[in-house]
Parts: sequence; structure tokens; C-alpha cells
Amino acid sequence: MSKYYRNRRRKKSNIKIIPLGGVGEIGKNMTAVEYNNQIVIIDAGTTFPDESMPGVDIVIPDFTYLEQNKEKIKGLFITHGHEDHIGAVPYLLKKIHTRVYSTRLTTGLIEGKLEEHGIDTHMLKTVSQGQTIRIGDFDIEFIAVNHSIPDSCAIALHTEAGVVLFTGDYKVDFQPIDGVHMDLQRFGELGKQGVLAMLGDSTNVERPGYAMSEVSIRETFKKVFAEAQGRICVATFASNLHRVQQVFDATEYHGKKMFISGRSMVRNIKIAIELGYLRVKKDTIQDLNKINKFKDNEIVLLTTGSQGEQMAALTRMAREEHRSLKLQRGDTVIISATPIPGNEESTSTVINNLTKLGVNVVYSMLADVHVSGHAYREELKLMLSLVRPKYFIPVHGEIRHQMMHKELYMSMGAKEENTIIAGLGDVIELDHSGYKKREKVTAGKVLVDGLGIGDVGNIVLRDRKKLAEDGLINVSLVYDTKKKQIIGKPELISRGFVYVKDSKDIMDGAYKILEQIQKEINSKKITDIAQMKYLVIDKLRSYVYTELKRDPMILILISEI
Repeated sequence: MSKYYRNRRRKKSNIKIIPLGGVGEIGKNMTAVEYNNQIVIIDAGTTFPDESMPGVDIVIPDFTYLEQNKEKIKGLFITHGHEDHIGAVPYLLKKIHTRVYSTRLTTGLIEGKLEEHGIDTHMLKTVSQGQTIRIGDFDIEFIAVNHSIPDSCAIALHTEAGVVLFTGDYKVDFQPIDGVHMDLQRFGELGKQGVLAMLGDSTNVERPGYAMSEVSIRETFKKVFAEAQGRICVATFASNLHRVQQVFDATEYHGKKMFISGRSMVRNIKIAIELGYLRVKKDTIQDLNKINKFKDNEIVLLTTGSQGEQMAALTRMAREEHRSLKLQRGDTVIISATPIPGNEESTSTVINNLTKLGVNVVYSMLADVHVSGHAYREELKLMLSLVRPKYFIPVHGEIRHQMMHKELYMSMGAKEENTIIAGLGDVIELDHSGYKKREKVTAGKVLVDGLGIGDVGNIVLRDRKKLAEDGLINVSLVYDTKKKQIIGKPELISRGFVYVKDSKDIMDGAYKILEQIQKEINSKKITDIAQMKYLVIDKLRSYVYTELKRDPMILILISEI
């Protein structure tokens, strides 16, 4: 039993673990843990929209279950400051008022987000690695781990019913950039005391061996910087602050100047410098607006866009659409990241576009310019052997990652019935005698488009895809209510359907269809506007599909006079 509960009266309540994100998918990590009618939340992250979500900015978890049980919530606890763990915090706090507990850097990053959303930051509470705090019937312990951002933690929830451990995102790095080592001893102590359930990072379960140390990139950066003849552009995640430090170090080693592009990159670096998590000389960072005043071989541009995001600076530069930054032959672009599953095609497109511009592109397939912040198989086995949880729940991965992580623990002697594959909304109720999956709760994806949250659903996405694929036909008719007839000549406007000047026959045919419909409406004395629209859409759609095998969106405007 956990030392935090040795002297307390044992309670009979079971623990419920409810994944609301981060299982069967990469990103938007969020899990609710319920005990004694109290709920604590671990992480609240976002993920990237995929190709089926045109126009969507980010994807966040569905908070319905939490909103329905807001009176039970004791707090939100954050493992680290990456977007897939903190990106949804502002959206959650607009729905639910609760305190947010995180380490110092993570708190700083969240604070910046809340200020952007106009949310009061008084509910943010800073904790330290190694600290344990009491919230309701939970003792919540923050344990230091290595990751690609400082101040990362695993979180152990100590309850009378047992310990639930969230590893968070981690790797075992014996040469950490910030000098903070993973507390392997504490994980071993927890294993000896007994852990009821562990939710473990599954991202790199497919990769054998050990993840390389972040310091291994240092010499690669220095070499690439030394060989570059023109400007250097480095693209990485804005929250990958250990990588950002490496870029600063290489920039200063070669006596160059740093220019930063991308709102999130500027914001995160500013916060990290103010809090002392990034080391940089006073004159290294220069104003981006003054970049043209420096020689090409003096310039290092640090930017976002390592995942091929459509609006990111690197993507726009690759398409030659950036207002002020132009890449040219002789420049070197370092993409210091690997594509998140689903982003491979967009990342490849950026690389190809850069290559067409004559830019020297360096990416992870060609040089060691990226190492993962997630544990490989041998590190996952180390964690499992230290903790030896009674129940193991693989998380932070797609279904194949979860299954492989399950098989990995079973290969170490775990029983299949003690390794649980969770889905979104599953309610896993457990104690030391066993576990059950209760009826699912509402969970899934909520799409954020500009200021709209959740107002883009399947119907809107279907319409957007139809517009993108087949375009739009807009038909205008005038209905005389006194004569009870369609009068005048119909108007037809095409957008993204066909190029009118090159498709005269198709447009002429469409007009003939409209004239026939007008005669039919008038001869049959149809007065119902909805019926008129149905006739136009049905016959025009049939004509277009017969001629072109396309199915454009058809909008009908009938003006009554």
C-alpha cells in the first residue's frame, strides 16, 4: 500500500479510469480518474486535423462527460507543456472552472494561452518535480522524467484503493540537455510498494533498442551549420525547447544571429527565456523585420512548420507565398522533426517544394537532425520492469501501438487479463480483485475552426469536401407571387465546378435544363418554393453527373416579388 495511505481507514470505493483522448490515436491526451465520487483530470491536449477536416484549425477532446460531472472535479493535472497535453486547457476552462496544477515551465506556457483567450490565470498552481500534493481523497505525486521539453513529469495518483501511475511522455536520457535526470529510483520504489495500474506511453513501441540522447544532435547541427553557404532555416516544434536550445547553441558557436518566425515559437521562447529554461546571449536574437540588413551567412531562421502545416511559415515559404521571407538557391533548411502519423504527405510536399527552389534540405532520413522524445522498446521494458503494475493500460498511441505495448508486457510475464486495451470513452473500473469495463461515456473529437468550437460537424465537413472536390453551382430564379410564375431568365454562377469560358457546351446545356424546369413550374402552377428547389436540384444534378460524372454543391436562391 502507498505510504500516503498507511494510516488511513480503508475505503471500499473502486477506481474508475476514463480515457477521453490519447487512445487509438496520437494526440489530444486526456484521462479522467474517478474515486470516492471525486474526479481528477490528467492532461488536456489537442491534435492536428487530418485531410478529412478541411478548414479545421485544431481538434480537442469532447468534454461532455466532464461537464455533466463538473461538481466532482478536483483539478486538472498536467504532465508537460506540449500541445498534445496542454492545447485544450483554455477550451476546458471555458466550460469548467477548476484549478490547474503543473510544473513551472508548463504553467508559464499555459498562462500565455489563457491570456490569449482572455481567461483569468488565478486558477494556475505551480508544483515541482518530486512534490506530492493532497487534493480531496487523492495524493498526487509529480515524478521527474526526460522528454523533449523541460519540467516533464509522470504523475502518480495515490488512493486508498491503490496507485494509478501515468508515465506521461518520456525517454531515458543519461545526458539530458538541462541536467535533470529521470527519477528511475522513484519508479522502482513505487514498483516495490505496489502499483495498481499504469498508463504508459506507447508512441515508439515499434522501435527496437533505445532512443538516442538529445545531445547526439549537437555535432550534427554544428557540422550542417559549418557547411552551409547561405542562410540557414531550422523548422521544429515550438514547444520542443530542448531542440531550440541546441539551435541556439549552434548559432552562437558559429557566430551567427537568430531570427524567429511563428507566433507560437516567439511566445514559447520568450516565456522559456524569462523563466530561465533557455540559455541565450543577449545579442543572439535579432528583430525579424531587420533580417535583410544581415549577410546571408550570418542568418539563422528558427520557425514552425516541421509537420507541413498549411499556414506555417515554412510551408508558405516553400510555396513562395510568404509575405516577407523568401528562400533561394544556396539556402539550407533543416527539418528537425519526424512526421506525426497522418502528416507524412504534407511534410513530403514541403520537402519537394523546397527542393524545387534549389534549397538544400536536411531532414531525419538524411542526417541525425532529430531524435525522439519518446521511449523505444528497451526503455519501455525498463519502465515496466521497475513498476511491475498489476494492470497495464497502453496509451498515447494508435491501436497497433497499444496492442504491441500489451504484447511487450506479456512477453515479460504479465497475464493477458491484466493488460487492458482502452478505447475513447471506456470506463475501466478496477481494484486489486479485478476490473470491469462499464458502459461507455460520451467521448470523441470536437473541431475548432477559428472562433467556432464544435459547430463544425459531419454535415459541414461533408459540404466542405464537396466544395473542394466538385465545386459549386449557384442558381437564381425570380418568382412573381401575383402571376404565380417564374419570370425572367435564370442566372447560373459556377465556382470551382468548371471554367466557364472553356465549358460553353456544359453551361448552355445547364441553362436549357433550367428553362425546361421554369416551363414545368409555370405550366403545373407549382407555388411551393421548396418543391421548386427540389425540381431544380434533382434535374440539374442528374444532368451534370451524366455529362461530367461530378456532383457539385447546388445552391438555389428564389427571390419572391
